[in-house]
Amino acid sequence: MSYREVMTKDVVRWGVVAIGARMPVAAAPLAVVFLVRERPGGYAFGAVLAAVYVVGEIIGAPLLGVRLRAERARPQLAVGLGVGALAFAGLGALSHTHPVVLGFLAFVAGAAPAAATGGLRALLNSVVPEKAAAQALSVESMLTFGIWAVSPAAVTGLAIGLSPVLPPLLCAALMASSVAGLWMLPVGWRSDAGDRGGEPMARILVRAWPIYVTGAASLSMLALAELVLPALLEQRGMAVGWAGPLLAGLALGSAVGSFAYGLRPWPGRLRTQSMVLMFSVTGCLALVALVPSVGLLFAVLGVAGFAQAGAMLTRNLSLREILPPSALAAGYSVMYAAVGAGYAASGSLAGALLSVASPSTAILAGVGLGVVLTVVGVLGEVKPAPSVPRADSSAGVVDGRGADIAERTAIRGGGDTERGL
Repeated sequence: MSYREVMTKDVVRWGVVAIGARMPVAAAPLAVVFLVRERPGGYAFGAVLAAVYVVGEIIGAPLLGVRLRAERARPQLAVGLGVGALAFAGLGALSHTHPVVLGFLAFVAGAAPAAATGGLRALLNSVVPEKAAAQALSVESMLTFGIWAVSPAAVTGLAIGLSPVLPPLLCAALMASSVAGLWMLPVGWRSDAGDRGGEPMARILVRAWPIYVTGAASLSMLALAELVLPALLEQRGMAVGWAGPLLAGLALGSAVGSFAYGLRPWPGRLRTQSMVLMFSVTGCLALVALVPSVGLLFAVLGVAGFAQAGAMLTRNLSLREILPPSALAAGYSVMYAAVGAGYAASGSLAGALLSVASPSTAILAGVGLGVVLTVVGVLGEVKPAPSVPRADSSAGVVDGRGADIAERTAIRGGGDTERGL
């Protein structure tokens, strides 16, 4: 299956909705910092608001994600995104109000739409053939990295060049547009609760804990490198201004890695691929703490981003293997929360280590923790519980016109990208 054959009208429509739903997520932490930076203690207050926003995501994703139901996914997602849009609008309109009110709005802006990532990924699975899962998730990953590359620059330009209230208002407008766009997508995905064999949802999700652990470890290590990078450059006597281009190189490597992973089938089981890629990331980050020049840092961070993108894709594909279709949206939401928790923990670890150790030592300590988490996750997958037999994820999903998606003509193409995994 090639990318050309995966890029159907349904996938393009999904991409438009995903941009509206996810760009506010990427923009929010920096947007709230700029929103309050002119107030007394502005930067510290902005950091607190950003942390509250992330906490809202971490709490909201699993709590709301497990309640998503395929037969009413569209209204559930619409409500969450709509409330999130209102919260962003409130942040922009009430920027000078009491800090507690802003904290509440930031929490709601993070929590209310937090299940949208899992729900939209489940919807993407429903509009592509089963054998195109790797390509579809690769397209999603490339789109996500593009959004995260564009959002900081857009927020900075609007906040400094025009007004600091514009970024949260733009977030509100984008999220509201995604609500309208949901009606271009199917109402939901495969909804046969019987595919769980009567097993409670919570027990099914707990079964996938090793995947959540390695997923969190993957992003937490790179997050540690990102947060420590400016201090590391200063330690080496390099211009701190190189941090931006270096992180752009990391994002570019991730985008290339996402594209490369979907090009062809890769040898080995998914957990084996994940282990190799994760240890590649840890090796690269260890080198980041040691290499002496900017040029080498560019190369090492690019390779780290390349491997990290593949590692995250293997985690999402592994969820498809171990969870029944009706539990996928909840599983993706829990993964989203786990990754967010990993990122938040990395920020706290970076702050604590930098106060007592050099930046290079802080990175190496983070790498050591990442190795431990990776080993724990891989060992947890050695004897996975038997997975429920899968049916085509598009089966039984009805689009907005009442036509069964399972009856659409299958996209013809190459071999199964998951063959031999």
